[in-house]
Amino acid sequence: MFKKLAIASALLTSLALSGTAAMAADEYNVSRGITAAGAPLGLHGVDPVEFIETANPVEGSAAYTAVHDGVAYYFSTEANMKTFEVNPAEYLPQNGGYCTFGVSVGKKFDGDPEFHAVIDDKLYVFLNRAIYDEFNKDRAGTISKAEEQWQNIRSTTVGDL
Repeated sequence: MFKKLAIASALLTSLALSGTAAMAADEYNVSRGITAAGAPLGLHGVDPVEFIETANPVEGSAAYTAVHDGVAYYFSTEANMKTFEVNPAEYLPQNGGYCTFGVSVGKKFDGDPEFHAVIDDKLYVFLNRAIYDEFNKDRAGTISKAEEQWQNIRSTTVGDL
């Protein structure tokens, strides 16, 4: 009996650690804690579908939650939630929801939906007004650098950058 408990304990521990390791990579900018769906909240609770379609941050509701790749997203309507579920990649914020300017210089800073740009149907978020203003000086260059850097830092923990 003891041997079975030891094996079960080791298995549960390895599963827990493997789940932690995946989240430790910080591939997505999420809020602390978890939602009722059992996953951390992405995009500060702003509806990503509404964001792309109107370029405005609209607060989502926990009543309309979809989980993609371990991250919960809130939506303002059931229709937006269903639209997201059909093709999540079309609506996800770029660079895992981290500040695009920060990613362009190899860092993972919080992406605040208040400071955003929707360019070519892609959502980019920024740390604050000053960083957003800096981005606006060279949008294409910053996006290009961020795309290149993201490939290098995507699976790197925030603390290691």
